[in-house]
Amino acid sequence: MASSQQLFAGMGLTTTKAPYIEQAVAAGTMYIEQPYELYSTDNHQTWQRLYARMQERWYRHANRRFLDGLDTLCFEATRVPKLEEVNRFMAPRTGFRAKAVSGFVPAFDFFDCLSRREFPTTITIRDGASLDYLPEPDIFHDIAGHVPMHTDPAFADTLVRFGACAHLAADMVRGMTDRAEQRRRLSSIQNALQRFFWFTVEFGLMRGMKPDEVTVYGSGLLSSYGELAHSVSSDAVQRYPLQLAWVINQHFEIDHYQPLLFIVDDFEQLYEHVGVLETWMKNGKLDNVTPGWRDMSEADVESFLQASERA
Repeated sequence: MASSQQLFAGMGLTTTKAPYIEQAVAAGTMYIEQPYELYSTDNHQTWQRLYARMQERWYRHANRRFLDGLDTLCFEATRVPKLEEVNRFMAPRTGFRAKAVSGFVPAFDFFDCLSRREFPTTITIRDGASLDYLPEPDIFHDIAGHVPMHTDPAFADTLVRFGACAHLAADMVRGMTDRAEQRRRLSSIQNALQRFFWFTVEFGLMRGMKPDEVTVYGSGLLSSYGELAHSVSSDAVQRYPLQLAWVINQHFEIDHYQPLLFIVDDFEQLYEHVGVLETWMKNGKLDNVTPGWRDMSEADVESFLQASERA
């Protein structure tokens, strides 16, 4: 019987155009292998172009700990990274590992991975004709944007603590007999957690070493050529010290540059914010946050409900 590599050889792993991924999704397979042989020449050239044009902007605007992570991971500039090589450099530092997935990961499962020092990682790469914007993550966003931060012990510990919040959320609704109220409460908690992740891990800013200097640690910014510079230099962006009550009640949209960003002092402060988030969840303060502009997906709700039903 032909292997996946043989069956899909030459077809590439381009986002939305990868038969290997389509097969995995159709089979309901979330965690997959990275069939490295399937990457096409175009895929590697896209990585090379993305990586090359980010260099100057990373060294001008990125947080120092992100730059240290780049040095640690020893990325190849000319080819898509192999996850096994990334993990060989990363795991000894913080225990984190990139874990290949076929696409969408339900919310509880995503958080659970973080709590176990695993990062769900997309293995496809965007089409080279559309370098600037992609509504869904790809391997450049996940590996070049997220993973360098996972080599930093303080940031890694923050992710683990944040991931554990999903288990606490499942505990908070365990045993509720009113299913509608259970779902409503879960949706509110999920909105709070999702917004915290968005405004910190994805689009977070940090104070620099110089007075009034702002640097970037959020992966959504670090993987975007245009928005990276825009986030720290444009007068159109509002930048405020991170205020947790504001963050968990703040809407965000995904299809344009972010007009509002939050600044932390360091990752130790971010870790403490997660601790406050835990306390607020226990005290019911996340049960009635501002409703989202879109409902929590059925798959996300079910992932938490199934976790709450497990002993």
